[in-house]
Formats: sequence, C-alpha cells, structure tokens
Amino acid sequence: MFDLHRLRLLRELKHRGTLAAVAEALSYAPSSVSQQLSQLEAEVGVKLLEPVGRRVRLTAQAHILVAHTEAVLERLERAEADIAASLTDLSGTLRIASFQTAALALVPAALGLLRDLHPRLRVHVTQMEPEKALPALQARDFDLVIAEEYPGNPNARPAELEQEDLLDDPLHLALPDTGRPTATLRSLANHPWVMEPEGTAARHWAMTLCRNAGFEPDVRFETTDLLLHLRLVEQGHAAAFLPDLVWDGRPPTVALRQLPRGQRTRRVFTVVRRGGGRHPAVAACREALLHAVRAADGGPRSSAAAGLGSGRPQGGR
Repeated sequence: MFDLHRLRLLRELKHRGTLAAVAEALSYAPSSVSQQLSQLEAEVGVKLLEPVGRRVRLTAQAHILVAHTEAVLERLERAEADIAASLTDLSGTLRIASFQTAALALVPAALGLLRDLHPRLRVHVTQMEPEKALPALQARDFDLVIAEEYPGNPNARPAELEQEDLLDDPLHLALPDTGRPTATLRSLANHPWVMEPEGTAARHWAMTLCRNAGFEPDVRFETTDLLLHLRLVEQGHAAAFLPDLVWDGRPPTVALRQLPRGQRTRRVFTVVRRGGGRHPAVAACREALLHAVRAADGGPRSSAAAGLGSGRPQGGR
C-alpha cells in the first residue's frame, strides 16, 4: 500500500514544478520533501524523478502514479462533501480566488448573503487573475475560482476541474474624448490604448480584435486593473475594451461602441476541483454568487437571501 501523504507530495511536485515550491507551499524543508519522495520511490520500486540541470522532473511512471492519485483525491473530496452534508451547520473555511471586476461587482454581495445565512462559515477571498488562480486551484490552494473566458479564446479544460456558468458579461469599445462621437474601432488605430499585460487571455483577445480590424494597437498602458483602464479612458489618455461589470450596475461614464458580432460578451464562470462541487460550502457560495448576479440585474436582494436560505443548513468546509 502506497503512502497517501507521499503520493500527494508527488502530485504537488507535478503542479508546482520544483521541490522548493512544494516545500514553501506546505511549510516543509526542501530536504524533507526530497526524503519523502525518495521513500516513495522505494515503496513503488521504480524511479519517479530524474534530474534536469538543477531541477527534477517526473518520469513516465510518476505521471501514471499521479493520475491514480488524482482519482483517489477526487474520491476523498467527495467523501469530505458527503460528511459535511450530513452535519447540521455550515462552518469551516472556504478559499476563493476571483479576478478584479467580479471581486468588486459580485463577491461583496455574495459574502453578505453567506454571512447572513451561514455565520460560522469563514470565507477567504484573494484577488487573482485566472491564469494564476486555476493552476493554484489544481494545487489545492483554493476551493473555488471565479474565472473568465473571452470570445474566440476558449480556456483549457483540465479533466481535474469542473466549471459552472455564472453570467455572460457584455464587452464594449470604450472611447476617449477624441472629438469624434462616431469613432469606430478602425478609426482608433493611431490612438493610445490601455490593455491587460502580455500573456493574459484578455490581451490576446484584444490584440486579435484590433488586428482583425486592420491595425496594430499602440499599447502605452498595461495593467490588470480595469478601474485604471476606465480612468485612463475617462481622462482621454487611451482607448480600451471594457466589460459591463466594471461599472457595477452604475451608468457608464464614457462613450461606448458595440463590438463586432461574435465578440460582444465574455463568459464568467466558477471552477472547482472535480468532486468539490458537491461540498455544501462550495454549493452555497455558487448559489450566493448567482443571487448576486440576479440582484445586480435588478432583482431584490432581500428575496434573493430568502431564496438562498430555503435549504437545510449543511456542514461546511
């Protein structure tokens, strides 16, 4: 029988990449992680790690073992959810990661509902872009991630993760004060732009949109902070692509133009590890987020809270 703790260390190494990263994440000494993995190799009877320069990588046999470990951990996640569901109160800690605009527009309302209905549940929220949050979810740093997907740029869908749609968020061309109220995307070819940094899905989508319009945008400002994008547009410093969530239900403060057909909405969704969606704390959070979406669309928050509390209290994470 293989030691589950050591199997989890091997899985952590696959997701985090280095022994030092595994040690830091789990508050171990790197030498302790290395020793545990050496003992796992002795248990299995085959080489699991091979040196590559100053680092190590998993062998083919290690990848086989990690795949089985993922299946075991999924079953344990389901067991944790079933035990929690058998309890009469929802408590524990739920760890959430969210990108900025969802964190501003949806998370506070969802937290209010959870606080009112499940006061013993401790919710920890980290603002983090999906490019970093989703690998961290796989590494078990979070229990739920609020992520986004831009049109024509589908995200990878690892078998270990499950998605659930939250809303479709309209996207717009946000115009600086150019003195041309009928400005189009193509007419802004020579105007400064603000975009998210290279390597993000939003940047790839925005660059593709401009190139399909026949120009290479002059990107002078780069930030993941969409409130700064908005401020730069308001002050006439840049053009931008902005989603509805950035206004959090308030009227737009800049001129907006419609984008080409098929490019007008981004998908916002929640992601959990396979098996984790059955956990009562995760289910309660997803329901609270859906009620926050409805309230942002004009639904009464009080009735949303009443609907959210209609189920039996359940055990927490």
